[in-house]
Amino acid sequence: MEVQETRVQTDRIFTIPNILSMARLAGVPLFLWLILEEYDGWALAVLMLSGVSDYLDGKLARRWNQISSLGRLLDPAADRLYILSTLFGLTYRDILPLWLTGALLARDLMLLVMVWILRRHGYPPPQVNFLGKAATFNLMYAFPLLLLSDGTGWLAWMGAVFGWAFAGWGTTLYWWAGILYVAQVRRLVKADAAAD
Repeated sequence: MEVQETRVQTDRIFTIPNILSMARLAGVPLFLWLILEEYDGWALAVLMLSGVSDYLDGKLARRWNQISSLGRLLDPAADRLYILSTLFGLTYRDILPLWLTGALLARDLMLLVMVWILRRHGYPPPQVNFLGKAATFNLMYAFPLLLLSDGTGWLAWMGAVFGWAFAGWGTTLYWWAGILYVAQVRRLVKADAAAD
């Protein structure tokens, strides 16, 4: 992940991309309730709407020159909260094994430590890069498919096959992006130490 500050285009709060991100955040508790109560069809609908809005908010922000500080916080926050709520719900229902949930949470914990180290050295949190977005994209496809697999018949079987494929790719990319980020933080900290 590159740690570089790009120019913020606007500090407006109520832009269409930000409103999409806010709506996505508001959907997190609804989604978690739906998944825990086993209203799987509605949970899938909320998750799919979240994925569409995730795609649209970034695309519209760039196209309409509405990139903002708030948007740069809301978008990854919504991604993380959907991933966490999905992990919790699917693990609680025994759809996801505990080891996979642990692997994904360990990576997020590692990145929190790296953000803390960056802040101590006066660097901003990194922007989301392509690899991180690809990992999230794969996981956001994996989770609804795995939820769909919690049933019977050919649709559940297909959900399991493709869900586990996306989960494997997503987890691998998630960790790959995290390791690259750790390497970059290490280089920055070494450069700071050499400059002192």
